[in-house]
Amino acid sequence: MGQPDRIQVATLPGADGIVRQIEVRSERHGDGRQWAVFALKNEGDEQIDRLLVSPHYRFVGSGALWPDLGEQRIQNVTASQGIRPDRQDADDSDTYVLTIDPGATVTYVVELSSPRLLQLTLWDPDAYKDKVNSFTLYRGILLGIGGLLALILTIVFVVKGSVMFPAAAALAWAVLFYLGVDFGFWRKVFDLAPETEQILRAGSEAAFAATLLVFLFAYLNLNRWHVRYAHIMGAWLVFLVALVWLAAYDAPVAAGIARLSLLGVAAAGFGVIVWLVTKGYDRAVMLAPTWLLLLAWVGAAGAAVAGALSNELVAPALVGGLVLIVLLIGFTVMQHAFAGGAVLHGAVSDIERRALAITGAGDFVWDWDVGGDRIHTSPELEQALGLKRGALEASPADWLEVVHVSDRDRFRAALDALLDERRGRLTETFRLRGSDGRYVWHQLRARPVVGADGEVVRCVGTLLDVNAGKTTEERLLQNAVHDNLTGLPNRELFLDRLEAALAFSRENPGFRPTVMVVDIDRYKKINDAVGVATGDTILITVVRRLSRLLKPQDTLARLSGDQFGVLLMSERDAAAIPVFAETLKRTLRSPIAFGGKEIFLTGSIGLVTGEAGPDVSGEELIKNAEVAMYHAKRFGGDHIEIFRPSMRAATTDRLLIAGELNRALERNEIKVFYQPIVRLDDRSIAGFEALLRWDHPRYGRRPTSEFIAIAEESGLIVDIGLFVLDEAARQLARWQAQVPGEPPLFMSVNVSSRQFLRQDLVQDIRNVLTRAALPEGSLKIELTESLVMQNPEHAAQMLTRLRELGAGLSLDDFGTGHSSLAYLQRFPFDVLKIDKSFVRPVGGGQRPILLSSIVRLAQDLGMEVVAEGVETDSDAVELFHLGCEYAQGFAFGEAMAADACDRMLGLAAPGVARRMMQGALRRG
Repeated sequence: MGQPDRIQVATLPGADGIVRQIEVRSERHGDGRQWAVFALKNEGDEQIDRLLVSPHYRFVGSGALWPDLGEQRIQNVTASQGIRPDRQDADDSDTYVLTIDPGATVTYVVELSSPRLLQLTLWDPDAYKDKVNSFTLYRGILLGIGGLLALILTIVFVVKGSVMFPAAAALAWAVLFYLGVDFGFWRKVFDLAPETEQILRAGSEAAFAATLLVFLFAYLNLNRWHVRYAHIMGAWLVFLVALVWLAAYDAPVAAGIARLSLLGVAAAGFGVIVWLVTKGYDRAVMLAPTWLLLLAWVGAAGAAVAGALSNELVAPALVGGLVLIVLLIGFTVMQHAFAGGAVLHGAVSDIERRALAITGAGDFVWDWDVGGDRIHTSPELEQALGLKRGALEASPADWLEVVHVSDRDRFRAALDALLDERRGRLTETFRLRGSDGRYVWHQLRARPVVGADGEVVRCVGTLLDVNAGKTTEERLLQNAVHDNLTGLPNRELFLDRLEAALAFSRENPGFRPTVMVVDIDRYKKINDAVGVATGDTILITVVRRLSRLLKPQDTLARLSGDQFGVLLMSERDAAAIPVFAETLKRTLRSPIAFGGKEIFLTGSIGLVTGEAGPDVSGEELIKNAEVAMYHAKRFGGDHIEIFRPSMRAATTDRLLIAGELNRALERNEIKVFYQPIVRLDDRSIAGFEALLRWDHPRYGRRPTSEFIAIAEESGLIVDIGLFVLDEAARQLARWQAQVPGEPPLFMSVNVSSRQFLRQDLVQDIRNVLTRAALPEGSLKIELTESLVMQNPEHAAQMLTRLRELGAGLSLDDFGTGHSSLAYLQRFPFDVLKIDKSFVRPVGGGQRPILLSSIVRLAQDLGMEVVAEGVETDSDAVELFHLGCEYAQGFAFGEAMAADACDRMLGLAAPGVARRMMQGALRRG
């Protein structure tokens, strides 16, 4: 008999025939009906174990309205004798181990946690384990297929912009979420409480119904057929989304409504599809078989939840069928994604051709009805600007509200002139405001239509979105007068502002502008120590500090790499100007924290005050300030010098070197040396890099870094660079003729920034290639990463033209600048040279971890890789295993004269070759 808190049960007679009576107290308060009793008998002679399993949730028989979404079913199991039943850890079922002794008959009393016991099964432990493993594998396969399908549809959505693709992707993700809930995946991953399972289950069913509705509407484009469909679908979708929130408060109610909604979506959708099939709509024809399968699936699922289908395999089969349906939907969508457009057959009229041409060109039709004083435009223009339909169907006066304030007078004047002239073509560029307040450049091209009375009756033309071109034009203009790294005015803009200040001073004798040239001391050494990228960051920090000291009327400009110019106009007191310069110097001395360390900078400052004389030019003032700055450097830096005319007589070392450098080219003191570049697979010579050497008759070989920088400043680098190009191409042609092979030997030649910015560079290289008759790509123009990124737009244009000439392109010092991978993919380089800082081992003898990534990046972009600074054979071996094709460095030879390269190539004179052979034999 059962009572609210206990039950008394008479056990089955055992082997001794005695009937006993047991009493079991409940662990939780009940109504006396929460008990289940059964008995088991072991007729064998060995102890046996059995698993008593009661699932928390079964899809079969769960019910359509207020469904049972799962909960704990068994509170406790009590045995009349023997070993006490032991509860096993299981997330989705109540599992107890029942142990029965040989010949024993045991009566079990089960206290239920729920008034509804879905299923109670007795399992052999091994059989139950096999069943769990098989279902786990099956669920894993379905999860993998569902996840892969959701990912593929998401990728298609990114590639294709049609609304059907995000709708299909959302449906796939909703099904994947439902699978994760049904398989207990989310519960295991996030360690959720049991009551959360019901909320997730109800939410997943509501999400599936909602995304299925969205997909049906988007795929069939129902808004195209009748606007009422959009209203019905919108209200239905809002209702289903609200179900997801309802699941958090009453999960069974939300799940029941979602199941009924799923039935409604399937049935209503099938009716709409059949109706559209009768109208010959292609999308409906493609979707009809899949939707018919979905309708059958919904019917089977309804029979299962009602209990009509109760087989153990019904629920897994329905889950597999759902994945199959979504897979078919994905195939249908992707067929539209990659199918080609239809081809129009038959003759078309001239008007149709014009309409097709305008549509294909992407132009917007613009029509001004002069008599009605109303402008008509393509709806696509309003859509592009984010405006409401009909917002631009207005009079010209109303159009002025959308046109930018600065363009309104020009727009109005152009229309008035068209009416007055009654002929000609209107071409005007102006900005239109979008719904987000952003202005977009458009170009209007229109012609007047004159009526029988000679008056203009309408003006018809097209509007073209030219915002991309205008943005590029503004960027090029910005880059032409501003420094790309710091955003400061460059030397040309600084000079222009200085000339304007001098012109103002001639009208106002009491005003004299002050020019300062600030040069960071030993910046090149700092740059070499910390790297180019860190050096650029330091420069930006310096610029920010100096800018805080200036007032709006003053100008700070970047004249060259580490040299800045200051145009001081806010200070009129002559005594305060040196004080201001001292403040600049102290600001530079403030330490810069970087990477846990402090970097200390100093600066040399040259100062000159502008005179009001008519012959004084801005260029002369800048040169005087530079002369004063060079004198300040003679004191070891961190010094201020005010320009004095006597400084011009004391020519600095740099000016002396510049003069001697000009004569060195005439006297054939500058030579071209060649450093070999070898293939790492067989250690054969693949090519050379041309390098400059200056052997001064009095001082010996001058450092390359010294005279190249001076050549850049003086402009001699153009003549020197042309000399190197011509000499290297001539030498390469001779070697290719004497050492034939495929691929032929190549030659890399560096190009400086001043050369690269000249438009004549293309013609110079064309002349060099014509004279030398080199194979395509064997003369490689080498550019540094930082040089290319100073002006990416100009660089892309120049590189494309050089590539069209047949020159190879090599990107030098990769990894030391601030390149953008997007630009790197856009530039047509065929060789990437890895800077030696990435090749040399760091602490512990390990290579920098970025080395292998750079090699793989170059290979993915179809570029060959050359490693610089290879000093040992072990470096070469390791680089070869990383995938690097070429290398250069002291391990294969330093830069050498052409005759030494001849010997390496086996082109020595016969006598020399004979002596080399004899020496080799004697050594053997």
